[in-house]
Amino acid sequence: MNKTSLLTILLFLLLCGGHVGAHDKQKHSFRLGENQFWLDEKPFQIISGEMHPARVPVEYWRHRVRMIKAMGCNTVACYVMWNYHESEPGKFDFQTGNHNLEHFIQIVQEEGMFLLFRPGPYTCGEWDFGGLPAYLLSVPDIKIRCMDSRYVAAVERYIKQLSPLVRKYEVNNGGPILMVQLENEYGSYGNDRSYMKWLHDLWRSEGVTVPFYTADGATPAMLEAGTYPGAAVGLDPAASQAEFDEPLKLDSTASVFCSELYPGWLTHWREDWNGRNTKSIADNVRWLLENGKSFNYYVAHGGTNFGFWAGANSPEPGVYQPDVTSYDYDAPINEMGEATPKYMALRELAQKYSKKKLPAVPEPLPSITFPAIRAERFTSVWDNLPAAREIVQPVPMEMLHQYEGLILYRTRLTGQKSGTLRIDEVHDYATVFLNGRYIGSIDRTLGQNSLIIPVSGEEHPVLDILVESMGRINFAAQMIDRKGITDHVTLNGMTLMNWEAFSIPMSADYVSSLKASATVRPGMFFKATLNLEETGDCYIDMKDFTKGVVYVNGHNLGRYWNVGPQFRLYCPGVWLRKGANEVVIFDMHQTEPGVITGHKTLD
Repeated sequence: MNKTSLLTILLFLLLCGGHVGAHDKQKHSFRLGENQFWLDEKPFQIISGEMHPARVPVEYWRHRVRMIKAMGCNTVACYVMWNYHESEPGKFDFQTGNHNLEHFIQIVQEEGMFLLFRPGPYTCGEWDFGGLPAYLLSVPDIKIRCMDSRYVAAVERYIKQLSPLVRKYEVNNGGPILMVQLENEYGSYGNDRSYMKWLHDLWRSEGVTVPFYTADGATPAMLEAGTYPGAAVGLDPAASQAEFDEPLKLDSTASVFCSELYPGWLTHWREDWNGRNTKSIADNVRWLLENGKSFNYYVAHGGTNFGFWAGANSPEPGVYQPDVTSYDYDAPINEMGEATPKYMALRELAQKYSKKKLPAVPEPLPSITFPAIRAERFTSVWDNLPAAREIVQPVPMEMLHQYEGLILYRTRLTGQKSGTLRIDEVHDYATVFLNGRYIGSIDRTLGQNSLIIPVSGEEHPVLDILVESMGRINFAAQMIDRKGITDHVTLNGMTLMNWEAFSIPMSADYVSSLKASATVRPGMFFKATLNLEETGDCYIDMKDFTKGVVYVNGHNLGRYWNVGPQFRLYCPGVWLRKGANEVVIFDMHQTEPGVITGHKTLD
C-alpha cells in the first residue's frame, strides 16, 4: 500500500469518528427455523440488552448503547411507547429530541449492534397505560387490545405512521432490525386470535418483511393465547430446558428465546427497593450461554420515568400500586449510566463464552453534588387556575381531553353541608378543602374513599377536591384506568350536583407561565436557584418536601413522595447549565419552604 492510500484511509477513519467497521450497512438475511435463528444462513445467538429511548436523554443514547455492547451483547432491544409519540389523535412526533426514533436506530447500527424492535401497540414496561395513548379513554365504552373498531382504527393509524421507518431499517434492507414484536404478553391479557392475526397482516400489508415474535410466560394457557403461527416465541422469562420445551408442544419447529431475562425488578411507592441478586441472574445467564440459547436482558439499563410517564399495577380489583419515578430496576447499568458490580460480573461471564475480546467499558459521565439550598415560596395553584368548565357531576379528566397532571372539582354545598364525604372513585390522590381550608386527603393506594366534612358557618360552603393523577395501570385486566373522579360524590348519601372542573395539566408551558402570588395554602409552588460552576448528572434530594413534582430548567424530573422508598430524583447533567438554574417544586401539602441537596447516588 502506498503512502497516499494509507493517508486516505487514516483520514477516512478520522472523519468517521472511529465507527468504521462497526457501522455495518450491509444487507443481511435473517430467518427462523429448526429451533434457532439464522443470520446469513448461519446459526445466530441473540444476546440482547434492553433500554428505552423515552427513558434516557437523547444525548446519552450512544453512551448507553456502548455500555450494553461492552457487557457482551450483540443486540439492543427497545420498546416504542405509542403514547410518547402520539399525544393526540393524528398528532405524531418521531423527530424531536427523545422522540427521534430514527436517530436511535442509527446509533444502534453505528455501534455495530442489531435491534429487536418492540413497537407495541401495547408494551407494558411499567409505563403509563402500558404505552397506549390516554386519548383512547375519552371513548366511554372502549375496549382495548381486541377488535373493537375504535381501538383498531387508532392502532392502524399508528402502525401506518411507524411502518416506513421499520421498512427502512430492516436487516434485509441494510438496517439493524432483526425482528418486530407483534404484541406483548398478550397471553396474560386476552385470547382474541383474530386480533393477533389482524396485527400480523397489517404489518405485512405495510411492507414489513422481517420475522415477528411474541413474548409470553412459559405456560400452556399463555402460549396458546399469545403466540402466533410462524413467529418466534419469546418467553418472559426462561432459563431452563423445561421452559424452552413448552412452546415446542404447540410447534415443534419454533424458534424460541428468552425475550425478558430479569436482572432486577420494578418498585412501587411504599415498597422497599426491589431487585435480584447477582448470583441468581448469573446462574441463569450461564445456563443460557452454555446451551446456546438466545436471550434479552430486561432491562440492561432502565433509565427514568420522567414527567408523568410512570405506570402502575393492580394485581386485583381495588388494589392500586403506582410505580416510583426511578426505573433503575436494579439493572446492571444503573439509572445514571454507571456499571454496577452486577454489570461487571455479567460482563466477565459473557467474556468467558465470547470468541472476541469485549470492548472496554465506557467511562462514566461527569457527576456533581451541591450543598443545601433553601427554596422560597413562589405562588399557589389556586392563583393560577385555568377557566372552569361546568359539569353536572364529576367526570374523569380524559372526558375533558386532559391526560395528565391535576384536576380540580368545585361545588357549593346545598342541603347536606357536613358529615361523611364519599368519592367513588378518586384516581389517584386528592386533597379536600372547605371554604379554602384544608380538610384532609384521600389516597387510592391505601384504599381510601371518604373523609369527614366539618360544620361550616357558610350558607353554601365551597367544596374543592384537587385530584392528582398518578400512573395508569399498565398490566392485566384493570387497564381501563381513567383519572380524576371516575364516578360520583356523595355527602351523607346525597349525590352532589353542579360542579366546576379546572384542568391543570402541569405541563412545562403551564409552569413557565405561573404568576407569583402571596397565597399560603396547600397546593404551593416553590422556587430555588441552583448556581453551578460545573455541570454533571446528580440526584436532587426531596426529603424536606412531602408529595409533588420537580422541574429543572423546564424539564419535569418526575414525582416525589415522602412515603418512599425513593427520596431523590435523577437530574441529567445535560439539562443543567453553568451559572443559574431554575428549580420549581410543586407540593400537594407543604406550605413552608424546604431545602434541596445534590448527590451522586439514588440512595
